[in-house]
Amino acid sequence: MSGPPKPVIAIAVLALAGGGYWYFNRTDESAQWLGYVAAETAYVAAPVSGRLAKRPVNRGEAVEAGAVLFSLDPETADADAARAEAQVAAAAAQQADLAQARQRAPELAVSRAAEAAASAQLTKVQADFNRVDALARRGFASRSQLDAARAARDGAAANLAQTRAQIASGELTAGRQGQIAAAGADVAASQAALRAQRQRRREIAPVAPEKGVVEQTFYNPGEWVPANAPVVSVLPDARRKLRFYVPQDRIAALRPGMTVTYSCDGCGAARQARISYIAPRAEFTPPVIYSERARAKLVFLVEAALPAEAKPLPPGLPVEVVPQ
Repeated sequence: MSGPPKPVIAIAVLALAGGGYWYFNRTDESAQWLGYVAAETAYVAAPVSGRLAKRPVNRGEAVEAGAVLFSLDPETADADAARAEAQVAAAAAQQADLAQARQRAPELAVSRAAEAAASAQLTKVQADFNRVDALARRGFASRSQLDAARAARDGAAANLAQTRAQIASGELTAGRQGQIAAAGADVAASQAALRAQRQRRREIAPVAPEKGVVEQTFYNPGEWVPANAPVVSVLPDARRKLRFYVPQDRIAALRPGMTVTYSCDGCGAARQARISYIAPRAEFTPPVIYSERARAKLVFLVEAALPAEAKPLPPGLPVEVVPQ
């Protein structure tokens, strides 16, 4: 009986050699963990509804922190702010009016002139009374003359007191203390409403919270935007992270703050990231992250923060992670 054909023997030898090479040079999957790049999307919206006036950014464009992303029609917001400013002015004017004296300056000047005249008159009749009193003590003035001088002095003193009371009354504020306090409260409330309207004016033209890339735009200029509906979504450069899965027999060795090394296609040399989160519960390997040998192992989700880079990695990029 003849042996197997030589080509069959050659093929078998090559297969055994290839299998041996793969076995001795295959990657130890337990020493690396599979994952991908993820990002925390920032959805930017306005708290009020309105017509989208402009949207200067488009999908895929890089934006700096503080760049205007879109703006709703400001006509209503501007009108509300103007009304709030008028309310502040009216409340402040009312408060100032209540705090002023009941009599105006010219009226108080007349009262003070009357006070000076009454004071001078009192000085004169006081001197007359003193002279008549001295004469009466020596018997040179009658009782009726003394009584007349005393009455004139007392009348002048009463007239001076009345004039001073009129001045004090005129200097009182036009409103009572309770009214003045209420007016002050109205001013504070009006100012708070004005600050709220100015903040609302800023909120209808929001800016990029961080440097990043515009991921998606949901409305075009001219369209009506409901309140709190995102108009633009941004992927901040500083909020990229790795999400990878660690077998249950290796998770106990990891701690938040530890450094891991990862690599990816087109990334060049290996890079480093710092672990920021470790899931408290195990799960089965997700169907998109598996290999022929570890497609049903229990794993723990781990996240590692990526440092901000000039060209951040795109979300969804597969990575291979190994511990330090």
